[in-house]
Amino acid sequence: MENVEEPSSLRITPTVRALSSALKGTRETVSHSSRQNGDRLFPDPEKLWFKESSAKNLRNRDFLSPTTILNTLYADGQVPPAVMSRVLSLRGSGVLPVASGEVMGEGLRVRVDRAAAFRAVLAGGATEYLKPSSKKQGCVVLNCPALHPKPNTPAPDALTLGQLRTVLVADHMGALLRRQGFAVFFCPTVPEDSDIIAFLRALGIDWPTAPANWTNEEREEKIQEALENSPYRERETERGRRTSGGGVRKAEEGEKEGVLRVNLKRVFLEEGLQGYDPSLGTCTVHRDSVSHLAQLDLATADCTVAIVTALHVTSCQDEFRQQQIAMLWRASGATHTQRHLVCGPVKTPGSHLTAAQYLQLRRGQMKEASEMKYGDQVEGQTWDDIIRVMTSATVRFELLSTVHTSPVTLDVQREGGVSTKGPRGGVFVMYNCARLHTLFDSYERGVEKGLYPEIPEGSQLDFSALKEEGEWLLLFNYLIPFSELLDQSGQALESEGGGARVSIKTEQICKFLVSLSKDFSSYYNRVHVLGEPLPHLFNQMFCRLCLLRALRELYHSALDTLTLPPIRQL
Repeated sequence: MENVEEPSSLRITPTVRALSSALKGTRETVSHSSRQNGDRLFPDPEKLWFKESSAKNLRNRDFLSPTTILNTLYADGQVPPAVMSRVLSLRGSGVLPVASGEVMGEGLRVRVDRAAAFRAVLAGGATEYLKPSSKKQGCVVLNCPALHPKPNTPAPDALTLGQLRTVLVADHMGALLRRQGFAVFFCPTVPEDSDIIAFLRALGIDWPTAPANWTNEEREEKIQEALENSPYRERETERGRRTSGGGVRKAEEGEKEGVLRVNLKRVFLEEGLQGYDPSLGTCTVHRDSVSHLAQLDLATADCTVAIVTALHVTSCQDEFRQQQIAMLWRASGATHTQRHLVCGPVKTPGSHLTAAQYLQLRRGQMKEASEMKYGDQVEGQTWDDIIRVMTSATVRFELLSTVHTSPVTLDVQREGGVSTKGPRGGVFVMYNCARLHTLFDSYERGVEKGLYPEIPEGSQLDFSALKEEGEWLLLFNYLIPFSELLDQSGQALESEGGGARVSIKTEQICKFLVSLSKDFSSYYNRVHVLGEPLPHLFNQMFCRLCLLRALRELYHSALDTLTLPPIRQL
């Protein structure tokens, strides 16, 4: 998978690297006696600096090199003037401009030229900050075993919450990987008239479909033939050698004519595949396994690039079975890279709900909560759409906000309800996104009434007017780092080593949005953005509107990776 670099914008990682190079660039600054000591340990260059994120620390610094680091690098922890000069004159592609630096009790702290950073991000629009910092090239097939027929297409009432979690993770991963430039295909293809497709569409998931009378028999026959001719197929003589006394078992003891067995352990041992369960052993090939492999073959048929990765998104309960499928596919001749993203269980103490019952419960609670807050106006198609999206957001944030390998515990008591207030989950995120749309609707009405002029070009604004601590926090913690957050899923998928399993931070976008919403809500409740229509106040108002306009687009971009449309009014 190749990377295609995009034009440089301000980034956190290049800034930390440049700061680290400035600190460690001249080891001669370490005292001669310290070098002679021979046991002086130099810290990892990536850990020389820390980006600050809390409002308290951002009042006086943006990056910190702790005293412990300085004591390791320099005699008595004294930063040489030449090093300080390099820190203050920091330059480079993507590097944030430095305004000041000083050594205090906690270490060497650096403050960014904030007005210059605001101008760099906002003056020309923040588009470059809403997409990955580099484009990837490759093909990823996201395989969701929960949706494969066994032998029939699964129904929503039979889908477990753990399986629903895998579908949501696969959907989220697909959106993230597409954003990074990968060609993404989903597996399996599901009949378009099936109940499961209607269920997934109610959640906003666009899964590939086929006509109800479609079959994949030709590919199934090809897979069956490939397995019959596989070098890993176990012949009767091979099985006979392992029976007691060397005798060959009789047909009535299991050697029924037409039974096909494949030695999966040989597959991963002889092909050097790491991370597979050593107890896989010999597997009897059943019809549903062949169907599963034929679906994988179909999904990869449209991949036109050389490097194809199949990512099996499965529950921990189904992991062993999916490893069997992966090795059967390999035994049939497939050479694509295969990784397994395994999701922990979903627990509902005191209740047992299917995926369909869970969605119905949350939808009912969302409607009830909306009626309690907005009264009789909660009716008609507009509100039906709002409740559908808010329910989908609630489900996604409940099932995706936890590290994918960890269990999720849901409160599904019917009297619990879904709150439309409070800094938690999808409802809170969608509400704050709607607040931004309401703000700009109010501004546009002010323009129509002649109260405010149109927002001028960014080059005409003085961004030093953005002095409120919440404004820098929103830029430094969210707008600037977002593109690097988008990079991470592709980087994890490409990483070598670690065996069959892959660990991807699928929870990060949800956590990012909740944290963003908390800080935006705090700022919005504290700062009056649309002030009096007085010319001397316009510059600051326009700078704030530029920031919040970029923030609105940031919400849209992040929600898009969760396949959630923004709510524009509440």
